[in-house]
Amino acid sequence: MGAVATSQAGKPQRWWQMLYVQVLIGIAAGMLVGAIWPAWGASLEWLGLAFVNLVKMIIAPVIFLTLVTGIAGARELGSLGRVVVKAFAYFLFFSTLALILGLIVAHVVQPGAGMHVDPHGLSEAKVAGFEKQAHETSITGFVMAIIPTTLVSALTAGSILQVLFVAILCGIALASIGERVRPLVDLLEQASEMVFRIVAILMRAAPVGAFGAMAFTIGKYGVESLRDLAWLVGTFYFTSALFVLGVLGIVGWLAGFSIFKLLRYIKAELLLVLGASSSEAALPALIDKLERAGCDKEVVGVVVPAGYSFNLDGTNIYMTLAALFIAQATGVHLSLGEQLILLGTAMLTSKGAAGVTGAGFATLAATLMVVPSIPVAGMALILGVDRFMSECRSLTNFIGNAVATIVVARWEGRLDREALRRALDGTADAAPARAAIEADMG
Repeated sequence: MGAVATSQAGKPQRWWQMLYVQVLIGIAAGMLVGAIWPAWGASLEWLGLAFVNLVKMIIAPVIFLTLVTGIAGARELGSLGRVVVKAFAYFLFFSTLALILGLIVAHVVQPGAGMHVDPHGLSEAKVAGFEKQAHETSITGFVMAIIPTTLVSALTAGSILQVLFVAILCGIALASIGERVRPLVDLLEQASEMVFRIVAILMRAAPVGAFGAMAFTIGKYGVESLRDLAWLVGTFYFTSALFVLGVLGIVGWLAGFSIFKLLRYIKAELLLVLGASSSEAALPALIDKLERAGCDKEVVGVVVPAGYSFNLDGTNIYMTLAALFIAQATGVHLSLGEQLILLGTAMLTSKGAAGVTGAGFATLAATLMVVPSIPVAGMALILGVDRFMSECRSLTNFIGNAVATIVVARWEGRLDREALRRALDGTADAAPARAAIEADMG
């Protein structure tokens, strides 16, 4: 984008009026406050949490309305099954690839080698809460978490999987009834426009939320914690960048688009994810942008929400890299069999860990518990820098889901390549009813 954009009203919008610039300023100001006045910075956590909760409040309606109207307007229900199968095939392959990449980099770089930490001297109290969460990530608990107790509770429980489940059922029901429920489908489409306008209103608070979240992170954990484990943090950021620019870059090239242009297209959302340390904060805006980039509404409605639980590339990289770091730091040698068990377990425990701060740490605890030789108490070593790595996890997860949606849409022949080209080149016009989001975010 240039220095001047066009607002929804058609008036010139200066660069400092664009939301992504304001979010960037909020992040910088938060870092400054956290570094200079750490006590004050740590007390501002509520600002970040309030903004994330505002966005999470609208996520369920966005997913429900997008998916229901997309399926109800589909020409054939069989296409939904194909989208789901292709999406999960993509998720499985690249999630596994991310786990393997984390293992390989950990072996090559060995960020924990030479630390010689005595596991008996570590405080288990620091990670006790995460161990409790780990026990709750059983397969039975995960399956039950998909099915809500009532049809309406799915929209209030805060579970993306439950919303996805109910939305698919409602969409299929409406599609099977046909033209008789067309007025209801039209009403839901109008409600969808209202919800996206609410998103545009809430996004105006993004700079304040990013300021509070970053001030809290720096104020509570400080740059000193980064310096102590900079090698681990740096290795994780490098591995994530390698996956995004290398692996996903090749995927984008094969699918006919540039990963760099895609990153530029979603730069506002990436800054929002960085500031809030949660990929959920930008989920509604991602759905809107992918639709306007030529991806079919039904494909977006299925792949994006499902990807938030099943396509967590950043979380997968983190889990294998962090597990081997703890093993190296505590002097534990893992056999090939133990590493394969670690890999397989991570594939299961990572599913359902949506992009919320702390979810990756809980799933790491669940993974370590199946390899007794690695002390779970060793997680205390990375507790101080987990917040900094959480931001990278969320960014990588977010980018991975954007790429997955475009690829699946192309596989299904439901990608408008000309619309994608215009969007990535910055020449596409926003849809009139949702122009407020684009106008604000630049």
